[in-house]
Amino acid sequence: MPPHDPRTDGAPQGDAHPIDPTGNGGQDLETLLQKAESEAAELKDAWLRAKAESENARRQAQQDLARATKFAIEKFAGDLLPVIDALEQSLTAGNVTAETLRAGSELTLKNLRSAFSRANVQEIDPAGEKFDPHRHQAIQMVESDAPANTVVTVYQKGYVLNDRILRPAMVTVSSGPGGQG
Repeated sequence: MPPHDPRTDGAPQGDAHPIDPTGNGGQDLETLLQKAESEAAELKDAWLRAKAESENARRQAQQDLARATKFAIEKFAGDLLPVIDALEQSLTAGNVTAETLRAGSELTLKNLRSAFSRANVQEIDPAGEKFDPHRHQAIQMVESDAPANTVVTVYQKGYVLNDRILRPAMVTVSSGPGGQG
């Protein structure tokens, strides 16, 4: 029996390579290496494809957003075209009487309100309502029989688009009877 060498404890004996657990002289290591390289190449290819696909999706989303921003008011603008047509017709019409001018103006206003309604633009006409500083702009306070902080006069209507104030209503607010409030 050869003398005991503690450095060789647990090491493979014989012709086997110390790194090769199979003891086949490294032939399977070559196969394992090729298999690992092939798998790594497949994973890299899949990663590159996924990266390209996500980049294409991001680019497409940017283009969609740019188009949506560019043409956001297209429908609203289309709804306003009959209003422009009616105004142009009234300006070019001959023999205009006060009645026909009024009727044309009413029809134009009706078309405009219809376009606003389709675009979800709503009027703020707060006459008689409690003053709301988020929706109304008080230009003065006056003595009135109305309770304090009530809108007495509307000088200019306000407008709201999807619950966002486009323009607050310009109003006069009651300070109450005798100026108390």
